[in-house]
Amino acid sequence: MIRAEHLEKRYGDRRALRPVSFTLDRGEFLVVTGPNGSGKTTLLRLLAGLAAPTRGVLSVGTERSRVGYLGHESLLYGELTAIENLDLYGRLYRVPERRERIGMLLERLGLWDVRGERVAAYSRGMRQRLALCRALLHDSDLLVLDEPFTALDAEAAALLDGELGRLLEGRTLVIATHDPDHVAPYATSQLPLVAA
Repeated sequence: MIRAEHLEKRYGDRRALRPVSFTLDRGEFLVVTGPNGSGKTTLLRLLAGLAAPTRGVLSVGTERSRVGYLGHESLLYGELTAIENLDLYGRLYRVPERRERIGMLLERLGLWDVRGERVAAYSRGMRQRLALCRALLHDSDLLVLDEPFTALDAEAAALLDGELGRLLEGRTLVIATHDPDHVAPYATSQLPLVAA
């Protein structure tokens, strides 16, 4: 699914990601770890097609529309409700039976009761859960999650824990986290990065 050879990213003179090489087969789960400033977010943005490498080779074995991405920004519209946000993304990704899929995701991630409220009124944890729904909506081949447990309360973290096993069914998963032990039971490999 992913082949990276001496992959590096710079912004001018500033190095954002030291050269890194790895391969990841379909259905595997890679955990990316490292201190702040090590390039975890940069690597995930490269994998999701949101940035281009400065040097090296990156090959992702699926088209960009088949990549689900959860970053630090929720990519949600605050003036829209949860249903309206997901319906918009569902139409953009041409999700078949999107209304049923939206309902199922909102129910599974504990947002069904607030589906009609504007996202601007949501807590940070609720927005994080809705952003995860957005990333999962189009049933991607590759799921790239940057610190998905950020701002989640214990209940929401438990819901995400429960989803991880289900997410691995027929999908490749890459997660950046400061807490690799949390996802260790599911991981097939780990990529430790050093400060850039």
